[in-house]
Amino acid sequence: MNRILLLVFCIVSTFLGSCQKGFFDQVPDDRMTIDEVFQRRLPSEQYLANIYNYLKDESGQTLANDVPWMGLSDEGDVTYTTHHTYVMNLGNWNASSNYFNFWVQYYAGIRSATYFIQRIDENTELQSTDIGRQLIVQYKAEARALRAEFYAALLKQYGPVIILPEDKVIEPDSESSAFNLPRSTYDECVEFIVKQFDMATNSLPTWYSTPNDYGRMTKAACQAYKARLLLYAASPLWNGNTEMSGLRNKDGVQLVNQTFVKEKWKRAADAAKDVIDMTRFSLYKEFNTNGSINPLLSYHNALLEPWNSEIIFARKDPDLRRWEWRVSPRFAGGTAGNGATQQLVDAYQMANGEVPILGYNANGSPIINAQSGYVEGGFSTQATAYAEVGTSNMYVNREPRFYATIAYNGGRWVNTTNFPQQIGLFFTGNTGKSGGGNNFTRTGYLIRKNVHPKSNVTLTNGHINRPVVLLRLAEFYLSYAEALNEYEPGNPDIARYTNLIRERAGIPAISSALDQGAMRDRIRLERRTELAFERHRYFDTRRYKIAPSADGGNFYGMNIDKGTTVKDPLFFERTVFETRIFESPKHYLFPIPISEIERNPQLVQNIGW
Repeated sequence: MNRILLLVFCIVSTFLGSCQKGFFDQVPDDRMTIDEVFQRRLPSEQYLANIYNYLKDESGQTLANDVPWMGLSDEGDVTYTTHHTYVMNLGNWNASSNYFNFWVQYYAGIRSATYFIQRIDENTELQSTDIGRQLIVQYKAEARALRAEFYAALLKQYGPVIILPEDKVIEPDSESSAFNLPRSTYDECVEFIVKQFDMATNSLPTWYSTPNDYGRMTKAACQAYKARLLLYAASPLWNGNTEMSGLRNKDGVQLVNQTFVKEKWKRAADAAKDVIDMTRFSLYKEFNTNGSINPLLSYHNALLEPWNSEIIFARKDPDLRRWEWRVSPRFAGGTAGNGATQQLVDAYQMANGEVPILGYNANGSPIINAQSGYVEGGFSTQATAYAEVGTSNMYVNREPRFYATIAYNGGRWVNTTNFPQQIGLFFTGNTGKSGGGNNFTRTGYLIRKNVHPKSNVTLTNGHINRPVVLLRLAEFYLSYAEALNEYEPGNPDIARYTNLIRERAGIPAISSALDQGAMRDRIRLERRTELAFERHRYFDTRRYKIAPSADGGNFYGMNIDKGTTVKDPLFFERTVFETRIFESPKHYLFPIPISEIERNPQLVQNIGW
C-alpha cells in the first residue's frame, strides 16, 4: 500500500469520452512538473479528470481485469476456464492469487484525490478568474466524493480498511512508513465515508449544467452512494455479526461491532428516502398507444436510453461493446460466453405475480407453486404477449422483466432485424456446445439485458454507444422498502415503493398486510430480478448472510450436451453445470493482497485467508 501510484499524466480518454470536447476529453502535457500542474488551470483539470479514471468501468464483467461480481454470484456464469471466476468458484485461490486486486488501484485513487485536495488551492491561474474560487471549491468536492466512493468500494470487497491521514502531504514516489497503519473498525470507516460524502454534497450541483459534464460527481450521486453504504452497514453481515468476532487488529481492537443496532436501519431508510425525494428523478416509463405502461420497454430501456429520468450516475463511454459481444449468440457475432443460471431463471415471477418455484428437492427438481400456473415440461400451443408458439412451457407466462433479461433456447435475439432466427442453445444448435469451441454457454441461457436492439457486434462500428448506469432510482425504492421493513415493519411506504417497481414491471401489487418475514422475502426477490446483472447480487447475498446456500453447492442449467432440435426434450433437463465452493466466513470477503500484508506490519488479514 505504500507504493505511491501518482499517475498524474495518464491519458484520460480511457474513461468518459464524448463526441464533444469536454472535461473528460482532455489530454495532458507530459512535459510539465507536478508544481506546474497545480499552478495552471488546464493541467489541474486534467489531473482531476484522471482521478475519475480510478472509478472502475464495471460494464464488461467478462475478462480477468474486469469486475467479477456476476461470475461469482448465483445469477451468472462465465464459461471460460481462463477467467479467474472459474477457479474462484471452485475454491482454488488464496491470498497470493492476486485475483481482482482492486486494493492497490483504489488506494492509488485515494492518494491521488487527497493530493489534489491538498494542492489545488495553489492554482494561481484559476484564482485569477472571476469564478476561479468557485471552481476550486467544486473540484475539491468532486475529488472528495470520488475518494469517498473508492473507500466504500474497498469496504464492500475487503471489509474494514485503512483510513489514510489527510494532514500528511503525499509526495510523488514517496515510500513513507507513516502510512503503515492498522485497519480502522468497520463503523469508523462508515462514519468517515459518510462525512466525506456530506462535505462534498454541500459544494456540488444537484445535476449537470451541460451535457459535457455528464459523468461528473453531483450532489445526487453523493447522496445515492451514501444511501447504498448505509444500507450495507445496517445489514446482517456488518450489524452485530458474531462470525466476524475474530477479525481484530494486532492490538486486539475488534473491527466488527458485535452488537446489533436497529437504528442503523432507520439511518439507511432515511438516506434512501433523501434520494427518492429529489424531485429531479423518476422511474423511467414508456407507454403503449392506449396510455398504459409498456413494462418490457420501460424496464429494458431504463439502461439503454442515455441520461433518462431514472439515471442518477453513469459513466459516459464504457466498454459495453464487450458485454454485448460476450452475451450475444454466435450467429449474431458474439461468443456466448456469459450465461444466466437456472437459479436466476427460476426467480422470475409469473405474469400473475406468483413465484413459480418454492424450493428444490434433494435431487434438484423444483417444488412448483401450484397457484402460479408454472408448467415445467412440454411446449406452448398458442402465442402469448412475449412468447411464440412452441416455446418451452417453463418460459411461458413469465413476468416482462424475464423476457427483457433472459435469452432462452427457442427464443429470439434482441436484434431481430439483423438476426431473426431462433436461438439454438441445444447441443447441435447455432449457438450450442457442438462446434462452438470454447464459445458456448454452460448454463443453456444467454443474457439480453443491457443489449441494444440496434447493436450488431459483427460490424466494427455496430455497437450503439451509451453510458453504463451505476446508480438508478429503482435501487433506492427497494433500499428504502428494505430498510423500513427492518426498522418499522407495517409502515405503508414499504408496500408502496415495492409496488411502484412492480407496477412498472407489469405485475400485480403485493399486499401491505404481509408480515415482516414475508415482506423481506418479497423485497429481496424484487431486488434480485429488478437489478439483475447490475453488479448487486454478489454483495446482496453476502450482506444478507445467505451466501453459503446461494453461492455454494450445485449450480443448474439446461443440458447443453443433449439436443438435436430446438424442441428436443433432452435439452430441457435441469443439469448441474458446476458445484461451487463457498467457505464461511472466509469467502464473505476478499483476501487483502499478500504483498500488502508483507509490506505493512500492522495490517491484519481477513478471516480464513
